[in-house]
Formats: sequence, C-alpha cells, structure tokens
Amino acid sequence: MAAADNISIHRHKKRSSLGLNGRLNALGALFVALCVAVPILVVVGFMFVPAIDVWEHLISTVLWQYFSNTIIMMFAVSGLVLLIGVSTAWLVTMYEFPGRKIFTWALFLPLAMPAYIIAYTYTGMFDFAGPVQTFLRDMFGWTRQDYWFPEIRSVGGAALMFGLVLYPYVYMVSRAAFLEQSICALEVGRTLGRKPHQVFWGIALPLARPAIVTGLALALMETLADYGTVQYFAVDTFTTGIYRTWLGLNEPAAAAQLAGVLMGFVFLLVLLERTSRGKRKFYHAGSRYQEIRRSTFSVPKAFLASFLCFLPIFFGFLLPVGWLLTKFFLYPETVLNADFASLVWSSVSVAAFASFLALLVAIYLVYAQRQEQRAGASKIGFYSVRLASMGYAIPGPVLAVGVLIPFGFLDNSIDQFMRDSFGISTGLILSGTMVALIFAYIVRFLAISLNTVEASAEKITPNMERASRTLGVTGFSMLRRVHIPIMSGSAMTALLVVFVDVMKELPATLIMRPFGFETLAVRAYELASDERLAEAAGPSIAIVLAGILPVIILSRAISRSRPGSR
Repeated sequence: MAAADNISIHRHKKRSSLGLNGRLNALGALFVALCVAVPILVVVGFMFVPAIDVWEHLISTVLWQYFSNTIIMMFAVSGLVLLIGVSTAWLVTMYEFPGRKIFTWALFLPLAMPAYIIAYTYTGMFDFAGPVQTFLRDMFGWTRQDYWFPEIRSVGGAALMFGLVLYPYVYMVSRAAFLEQSICALEVGRTLGRKPHQVFWGIALPLARPAIVTGLALALMETLADYGTVQYFAVDTFTTGIYRTWLGLNEPAAAAQLAGVLMGFVFLLVLLERTSRGKRKFYHAGSRYQEIRRSTFSVPKAFLASFLCFLPIFFGFLLPVGWLLTKFFLYPETVLNADFASLVWSSVSVAAFASFLALLVAIYLVYAQRQEQRAGASKIGFYSVRLASMGYAIPGPVLAVGVLIPFGFLDNSIDQFMRDSFGISTGLILSGTMVALIFAYIVRFLAISLNTVEASAEKITPNMERASRTLGVTGFSMLRRVHIPIMSGSAMTALLVVFVDVMKELPATLIMRPFGFETLAVRAYELASDERLAEAAGPSIAIVLAGILPVIILSRAISRSRPGSR
C-alpha cells in the first residue's frame, strides 16, 4: 500500500514538474513573441497619433496615386502569376513532353532573381538607349517619333517584372497540391466522360484552390513589400510613400500611418483565402496515392507545352542572367577589386548571423509549444508561435518604421540618463548600429524558420520523448540531443532560405543600415539608381547565385512530396 502511495506521489510530482516547465516555457515563448511583435504594435499605436497637416498634404497630392498604382499592380500581378504558375504546374505534373523533368526544377529559377535586379536588366535592354531600341533605329533608320515602344518604366512594366519573378510562389504550391491530389478523383472524372480540360477546371483546380490562393497571397505580399523596383521605375506606391514621408518629410507618425494602411492591405490578403472559401470545404477524395500516369500529347502539342514552360524561364531568369554576365565580362573590374570582396563579406556575414539567430528563436518557440502541449497547459505557446509568425506579412519599410521608433526612443532615454548621471553620451547604441538591422531581419523572416521547424518537429513522436526521459535526458538536453538531430535537415533548409532572403532584402536595409555599411543589394540599387547598370551587374549576379541553391533544394523537396512521384 505504501509502495502504491509512493508511486502515486512520484507521478503527481512528475506531472507537476512537467506542468511547471510547460508554463515557464510558454511564458518564455510569449515574451519572445511579444518582442518580435513590437514593430507591428508600434505601427498600430502610431496610427492614432494626430498628423492632420501631413495627411491633408498627402491627400491633395499623392495619396490617390499611391492607392491606384498599388491596386493596379496587385490585379496585374495576380493575373500573371496565376496564369503562369498554375498552367505550368499542371503541365509538368500531369503530362509527358520533351524537357518535362528539367522544367520541374527550372521553373523555380526566377525565384532566385530579386524583382529590383530584373528591373535593372530589362531597363538596360529595352530602354530608349538600350540595345533593342538602338538596333531597331539603326536597322530601319527610325527616329524617336517614327515608332512606338512599350515604356518599361511604368506601372505595367513593374507588374511584368513582379510577375516574371514571383510566379514560382504559385507554381510551387500548385504543383505540390496537384501532386498530393488523389488520382482516384481525377480518374473518376475521366470515366464520366470529361475531357482533360474539364477535369482540370471541374476537379483538380477546385481541390487545389486553397493552396493556389495561399501562393497568390505570398506573391502579392512580396509585391507590396518591394521598394527597389517601384522606386527605380518611378512608380508611386505606399512603399515609396513610406520611405519619402519618413526620410523626406521627417514625419514618423505619418509614415507609420501610411505603413498601417499598407499593413491593412497585407492582412486583407492573409484573410483572402478564408473569405473566398466561406463555409465551403475542400477535400481530396480518397486516401490511396498511386503513381501518377501522365498523359501524352501529340507531337505539335508536346512541343507547344515545352515552349510554354520555357518562356517564363527564359524571360524570368535566362535572359536577365545572360545580360548581367555580358556586362560582367565587359567590365570585370567592377568585381575584381578589394571593395567588392568587402561588400560580399558584409552581406554574407550579416545574412549568416541573422539566419542563425532566426533559426535559434524558431527552434526555441517550437520546443516551448511542444512542451506546453505535452504538459497539458494552456495554449500560450501556440498563440505565441502564431504571433511571432506575423512579421513575414509586414513589408520592409513598415518594419523599419516599427523598429526605429522604439529603438530611437530607447537610445534617447539611455543617452539622456547617462548624460544626467555621468556626463557621458552613449549615442545611438541600438538604432544606429547593426542591432536594429539584425532585429528587423529576424522579425521579417522568422516565419520561414518557424514554419519549416514546426513541420519537421511533427516527426518527433511522444514515444521518442518518453524514451529519452527514461534515459534521463530531459529539458534542453532533450532539445539538443533528440529534437535538433531529427530536425537538422529541415533546419538547414530554413537556414539557407532565410540566408538568401536577407541577402535580397532591400527596403529595410536601405532605411536602417548603419553609416558606412553596405550590402550587395544596396550597392546594386545605388549603382542602378545612378544609371550605372553595367557596374550593378557584379553585385546582382552574386545575389542571384546565392539564391540558386535553396531553389534547387525546394524543388527536390516538392518532387518527393508524393510517394512514387518522379
């Protein structure tokens, strides 16, 4: 009887210990999530600060232009990425044609090309002084008044640039959705006499609709977050408005309010998928996954399919990379110098440090969430992870505003205290150093690490954790010896993807970088802004090369997402 009482007391203490650890981890996760959410909370708070005079000026001059250009670009980019992404994903998944296996991964390549870099290259090629128009004038003896050529520096040109490099978001999720669909559902449609295009529109597309809208929302968020392309094309959007109001008019409150409007656009996109579905549910019929039996085209249709898949790769990656390489070989001195080596080192070091910290924060948040769930505590850890994931939906200029305002306040408060107490000025120890920039990177891209780590953590079963506890491995020792080794592959993928995103990030870096600090993205932007496009080729190529490896890894992961897929 005493032995039974001892066992009961031991179990009660164990449960109490687990509950206490779970609550402590949950509170720690909540603290981290609130720190990450500070920029968003600051922007929301500043929306209520009076700035009537500035708003009257904006309304009477440029606000309507910000709004109309943003809406036009959103609609144009939506049409482009849906047309290219969904059609190519369906072709490479369900049909056999020449080059299909190459296209499955090559269609990802434009994802490695930042929108502002492809904007520089197309401007260099198709502007009035570019080789295309120069060739036409020399060939036919035309003058400027003798012909019409589409204006690349326009809202339409910007939308085209975004469409060419952002369609892989829709292609990625569409292909994954088509691969995961049950073949039984598609075969039933065929046995009922439906033609292939009717199966696509009536069965496959509705089943893939949630995934497609998710990819579309990602592409539109990237469109709204861009600064380099719209600034270079002189297209006024909310992003350029935030930058000008903050630095040009020196009105942080009004800039924060513009950022709040832009943030409203973004959150509307996040809710787009749910509201579009309403109360309808989308199910994949059947649970058996067979190997996909791809249909074959007639010879003309097969070559047409190959041509259609090749077009976005050519215009979104091969053509701009070819132009950049041509300029690089014509002007190798722009890369072969000590200044460029220093530029690469600063870009790589800050990207590596930020991606590593983002991964550590993601691992801790996911671990705290799992420990809380195992202890049967509240859902604080779950909501903390969701709160920390919001940063990816916030454009770079919005983050810059949200970070610099509180960091500037802390800097001024610390400096004032040190002056009054010790007669020493500390200066801008937060907002004027790499601290603010690294923090902004973590907030912006933490969601990528969180999603990857959280998905990988699902492979760790409760039995694995119980077995480790019986061997005396608990707490953070379990995280180090059990969780991290199992999640190592996914963690490396998250590290690489965040690394590349930091390398490409432009607007937040432009606003928040310390004095004298430059990255490849900043250098490429500055050279292109000075119309030194040939010199911008070297930094641009370096950014593109850094993005290719994660793109290939992503393609291989999606290809293996269905048993028996090739």
